[in-house]
Amino acid sequence: MTLFNCFVRHHLRFFLRAALICLLAGGITYAQQNVTKQQADHFFYAQSYAQAIAGYTELLNDNSQSSEQRKSILFNLAYAYKEVGDFPKAENMYRQLIALGEPTGPYKVAYLYYAQVLGKDGQIQEAQAMFDRYQSVKSAEDTQPGMGIPVVEKNNIIYRVETLGINTPNAEFSPAYFREGLVYVAGKGSSGTSTSTGKGYLNLYYVPFRTDLTATGVYDIVDGVTPVDKSPASANLTNVRVGRDSYTRPTANDSRTIGSFTPFVFSEGLSLEASVAAKSQRNSSREFSSEINSKYHEGPVTFSADGSTIIFTRNNFLEGRSGKSSDNINKLKLYTAQLQDGGWANVEELPFNSDEYSTGHPSLSRDGKVLYFASDRPGGQGGTDLYVVRWQNDRWSEPTNLGPRINTSANEMFPFADENGNLYFASDGYENSLGGLDLYYANMNGRAVPRVFHLDAPLNSSADDFGIISDANRSTGYFSSNRLDGNDDIFRFTRETSLYGCRNLSLRVFEEGSDVPISNATVSVKARGEGKDEQILFTNSEGVINICLDGNNDFVFELSKDEYINSTLGFSTLSLSDDKPTRLGMSMLKLPPAPDSLTLTNNWENDPNVAIPTLRGTVTSEGTNKPIEGVKIILQNECDEKTRQTVTGPDGRYEFELAEGCAYTLVASKPSYGTNKNSITRIPPASTPKVVSANLKMLKAGDYLELDDINYDTGKWEVRKDAARELDKMVATMRKYPTMKIEIGSHTDSQGNAQLNQYLSERRARAALVYLTSKGIARNRMEAKGYGETQLLNKCKDGVLCTEKEHQQNRRTEFKVLSIQ
Repeated sequence: MTLFNCFVRHHLRFFLRAALICLLAGGITYAQQNVTKQQADHFFYAQSYAQAIAGYTELLNDNSQSSEQRKSILFNLAYAYKEVGDFPKAENMYRQLIALGEPTGPYKVAYLYYAQVLGKDGQIQEAQAMFDRYQSVKSAEDTQPGMGIPVVEKNNIIYRVETLGINTPNAEFSPAYFREGLVYVAGKGSSGTSTSTGKGYLNLYYVPFRTDLTATGVYDIVDGVTPVDKSPASANLTNVRVGRDSYTRPTANDSRTIGSFTPFVFSEGLSLEASVAAKSQRNSSREFSSEINSKYHEGPVTFSADGSTIIFTRNNFLEGRSGKSSDNINKLKLYTAQLQDGGWANVEELPFNSDEYSTGHPSLSRDGKVLYFASDRPGGQGGTDLYVVRWQNDRWSEPTNLGPRINTSANEMFPFADENGNLYFASDGYENSLGGLDLYYANMNGRAVPRVFHLDAPLNSSADDFGIISDANRSTGYFSSNRLDGNDDIFRFTRETSLYGCRNLSLRVFEEGSDVPISNATVSVKARGEGKDEQILFTNSEGVINICLDGNNDFVFELSKDEYINSTLGFSTLSLSDDKPTRLGMSMLKLPPAPDSLTLTNNWENDPNVAIPTLRGTVTSEGTNKPIEGVKIILQNECDEKTRQTVTGPDGRYEFELAEGCAYTLVASKPSYGTNKNSITRIPPASTPKVVSANLKMLKAGDYLELDDINYDTGKWEVRKDAARELDKMVATMRKYPTMKIEIGSHTDSQGNAQLNQYLSERRARAALVYLTSKGIARNRMEAKGYGETQLLNKCKDGVLCTEKEHQQNRRTEFKVLSIQ
């Protein structure tokens, strides 16, 4: 086994330990006699820690060493064990060193290293105590450039950290935003479904909708992971395997592959550990792209704001050819590609790559003009550093090292640039690390020497934490960590407190034109950012709600109450410069009373067999058009308010005699059906008695309401004027049945790409819901679902020749009654 083949199978945190194991396993021995401290020091400062450990261990057995010599040996030996990842032995060496007396001079940094070792072993309180002792003996001028202690935010920020259903017993890491989804790095080959020949390498995987990711547990620093409630509301919503059926052409995202991998020794390329059994599902994740994924490692990646450009990390491999460095290592490089016709094309290598060193971990600014990346190229601060290039004159500039305030003598990697100019990254070179790689950020706007901030727990832990992505206000985001079982997982976080304090807001709701307060109105408060819970409040008797909003964020207030048109108000705390309460007022327009569905005025018929005016009708189902038996029909005379009633038989018919000169109210009801109320105008005198015909329709759960075609422009989902007229009929029905809840289902034909059809149908269903909401229908009475081409009404699936009329039959929006009283 060569040294390279051995250590590339291990994560960065195990790299040096692996080197030691490989050296010993490969038969490399250290002279067991006549070793001198000068020889051991030579190996130590050459970073040949395996030989240094063997030499220092032998020297410790020599009791003739002086106290100062023993301190030097223990200090270097402890550090060597720390660097190879043998933390128990490192802890033992630091304990022996401190037992010789308080470390001073060059040895006082032992407190810091001891704290880091304790943190890696999970002894957080002991680590903090050692770190405090280090602070007490360390003077400010001893801080090296780039090795200083970043500021820790002390605003008592609370984060909720969740484990996700896409994680397997193996590892997933380094997520990236792509449109409404998430692209991340994972291994392939473990599920047996991959068609690639590169089993054992890393690939890119894709979740189309981040909002569909299921939380499987909530992480706590003390208690570990607490499982979340697997209620239907939190279940994965992406169950329809659109694009992976028997009749749709294959796409780049068809494969459903479960991978296993560990991250990498950056300077030597990516690596993979032996895979283990995968979980039964990955929250509908799939291989990202057959054009990007190859037989070598891919990832991490970054995308342009519109999703049309990708920049990705891959081993030195392009157009079927791989390259190696002068020492026969396949380094990492950055490549770019463009999205064309649903696939990635024009894969090109970026100009600042090299066969001799690795370049990877890209992060593109939102305007696409600045690109950050990590590299171990010569001339850096040490280890891997962060660099920046800028798009100027239609080309990338020469890479610039971010300098000693960001980069240290250790490793900085996994950069991410948010839209506010904050650069997040992972490092194991700062002094206040909780252990392994920790998460940091610096604002790159306007400061020649940016301040570096350390993110506190639970975003950081004693394990490796890296690959964070977030919105501009760190309201929500994702990151990678191996804190649970040593394998890398992706976590989702949501900030539950403000970065800048609480903003008190008083909102008063009143009727438009009258200033009458509206009590018990529903106020939905939505903060910008994924994972932010929607707050539902209700106005008091004065029409007022009081709420404390996050600072530095945008909000949308949605007001709803039956009989009122819904109102929406935007509000931002971004520009607030003081802590004074804010007062807002918001009006709602009251709708006129809902008309009865049937006002009988001119439905008179001649019948020679009747002697007095008569009311006749048949009650049928809205869904099946069949007669309904057992409907209770109540008729109230508005002249004397007396009532009569009957029950329909199998034919659904009923009949009443009427009195001339009186108006009536007719009510039809049956359990599980919606109550149908109608008015009958005054019965005029007539020379010949006549019959009033009143056929009624009733709704029950499961019925479908039919409207004329609700059409959309090609490839769009905005509600057109002709569609609005049809949707207004649904508004009237919803107002007539105020307890009815519906599902708005949008369907497409099979023409075109199945995934695009699915996307369009979902957006069209949501557009119809938004329109109905704007007309005063409470949002909680409706659900929107897109079915794409999965529920065709005829034979017109892919590959079947059909007429336009047949395809039109499948393009429909349906309204299904979910419940009604």
